Amino acid sequence: MIRLPIPVLFVLLATAGPNPARADEAAWQALGRGGHIALMRHAETVSGVGDPPGFRLDDCATQRNLSEAGRDQARRIGAAFRSHGVEASRILSSAWCRCLETGRLLGLGPVSVFEPINSFFNDRGAGSKQTAAVREQMAAWTGPGTLVLVTHQVNISALTDIYPASGEVVVLQPGGQIVGRLRIPAQ
Repeated sequence: MIRLPIPVLFVLLATAGPNPARADEAAWQALGRGGHIALMRHAETVSGVGDPPGFRLDDCATQRNLSEAGRDQARRIGAAFRSHGVEASRILSSAWCRCLETGRLLGLGPVSVFEPINSFFNDRGAGSKQTAAVREQMAAWTGPGTLVLVTHQVNISALTDIYPASGEVVVLQPGGQIVGRLRIPAQ
């Protein structure tokens, strides 16, 4: 067994693996330059997975919605975007109320529904067609600012193989290459 002096051991541990602070900084810089995509899972919701049986897109009372912590989280994410100089040129959202509310609470600009980022949690057969449409939208993005897509875990996982936390932002190049991940947790 090799025994290392404690200071050497700490240096090795501190430098092992990826540095999350550097990864975050690279993601923020990419968003600040524009021409990138912020693929975001809606902020934290009340407990549960999916939506209640019989939910309707035209009635938020029938859906799983943001919690108070999630509303605060969405506001803090928007504030982080602004503090890092990120200009959201376009904000597209799933039609689910939790996504639309997240997008609006970011306070970065008007939010429009983009149906290809609607959840396909209950209709997995729609996933490949929707994912292809989102990839096409992302590939066409040239800026000038950032394209923000507010969607669901199932959509983000299909696009990136990442299982994002609520409110997590996956930063992508237009071709879909991952630049980094940004997490601003609910408090």
